Amino acid sequence: GSHQRGKLRQGTACLSPLRGVSAGNGCGHTLMTPHSGTLSSKNYPGTYPNHTMCCWRLQAPPGTSLLLAFGDVDLEPSEHCAHSSLLLADPQTGTAYGPYCRNSVPSAPLLVTNSSTVTILFNSTSHRSGRGLLLSYATSQHPGTHYTQEHVSPDPPLTLCFSVYCPAGCKDIHGDIWGNPSQGYRDTSVLCKAAVHAGVIADELGGQVTLSREKGITLYESAFANGLRSKRGSLSEKRLIFHKVYCVLSPACDDVLEVVAFNASSWWHEVDVVGQDRAWVAERAALSTTGHSWAAEPGTEAAWLELDLGTRRNVTGIITKGSSEQHNYYVTSYHVSFSRDGKNWRPYRGSSGQEDKVFEGNVDSQGEVSNAFIPSMVARYIR
Repeated sequence: GSHQRGKLRQGTACLSPLRGVSAGNGCGHTLMTPHSGTLSSKNYPGTYPNHTMCCWRLQAPPGTSLLLAFGDVDLEPSEHCAHSSLLLADPQTGTAYGPYCRNSVPSAPLLVTNSSTVTILFNSTSHRSGRGLLLSYATSQHPGTHYTQEHVSPDPPLTLCFSVYCPAGCKDIHGDIWGNPSQGYRDTSVLCKAAVHAGVIADELGGQVTLSREKGITLYESAFANGLRSKRGSLSEKRLIFHKVYCVLSPACDDVLEVVAFNASSWWHEVDVVGQDRAWVAERAALSTTGHSWAAEPGTEAAWLELDLGTRRNVTGIITKGSSEQHNYYVTSYHVSFSRDGKNWRPYRGSSGQEDKVFEGNVDSQGEVSNAFIPSMVARYIR
């Protein structure tokens, strides 16, 4: 399909000279990386505010071009989209795409540019309706950007594996997911959001995912994993199963690793109201332990728990749970560090590599929470 094109008109460029940034009071959820990203107007999918603007400047690596996927463009209609509009500009060629609003939408869901730099400008005046806009982009190295399962075309038959590229930033877009990594996801789930929940991609990077549609199941159980809560869902005809490609070479990569020794910065020696001793020692931190768990000494700052795996292993994720004892104890967030010799420690920084990653932990003392390590780490000791 073709898109409305025209020469760049004055006033459509961002004021900021920086690339890979957004500017303005009309910007909603935005995550931009050199290879992919997700952009939305403020309050999306609720009505966007009056008299706002947002300008995004996208910059792909040299030698590549940008592909933009229109997830949703719902701006209140007006003649020539004069009141609320979306305009895309290619400063390298002087070409403009749009303006777009509800009565003048993109004619195709994917815009293939010949440029590594694109400016996206969203403007609003007074209006009453409109969800706003949701866009994603990827470079020409990564075609096939999708938001939901409905965008995968043609429809693959059951059990056939297929591959989709998910842009960075899918974790916080609007939409629900049902199911969990072990049983799969209801086929009405937002596909790329489910991929983040399953731990096959990191939200801050996005990436290629491989999945299959298999026969649906009667009930999909909810789970909290990788910063997302899935819902409990009913019977569906099909379900989505995500595949970790590296497991083809290493079938045991999802095995539970054996911990040969536990250590901790401290442990709580409790004397209860009837004078009984209870030791919340490090060894009680194993997930399968019945009764009370490990707990640091009350008031301890920077407490840590250490796991010795016996030998260097490839560690791909972690599951945490609070104490199932009558005490409502659990850890809400944590850092991870790792070592090969038990002496030299490195903080785990995830795929961004810039800051120590903070993992979202538990919200109660009963449920299990999963977090994937993307990339995985090779270590003998984990703290």
